[in-house]
Amino acid sequence: MEIAIIATDTKKELMTEFCIAYCGILSKHNLCATSITAKYISEATGLEIERLLTGEHGGEEQIISRLAYNEIDVLLNFRDTRPDTEYGETEHELMRMCDLYNIPVATNIATAEVIITALDRGDLSWREIFNPRSEYNRKKKQKI
Repeated sequence: MEIAIIATDTKKELMTEFCIAYCGILSKHNLCATSITAKYISEATGLEIERLLTGEHGGEEQIISRLAYNEIDVLLNFRDTRPDTEYGETEHELMRMCDLYNIPVATNIATAEVIITALDRGDLSWREIFNPRSEYNRKKKQKI
């Protein structure tokens, strides 16, 4: 499955710790992340992660585009939780795309753990049918 990862500056360490804890599960999937988050995670875990642009230079928009084409199966998006944080248009569009295409999204460690353990159990295998880049659909195209 295709997993996209985003973490604001205040959550990069937590995201890295999460990925260390679930490295075994994550290693079975294709990962992409905004640049600095990808760097932290890959250095800490050795996981192969496609590095997108930094969030402020279009990395989040790259993920939005993949969401719009239904090419992401899970989004892990650890956001800033300080009371004075205002979420911009990009943040709202990320959530809207996940709602529109029924893409499981975790904005905190609790929901991330639920999603990743469900992924490991096979509970999200229905996403294989919807993702045009999935192994399921690549095999289907080869038969045609």
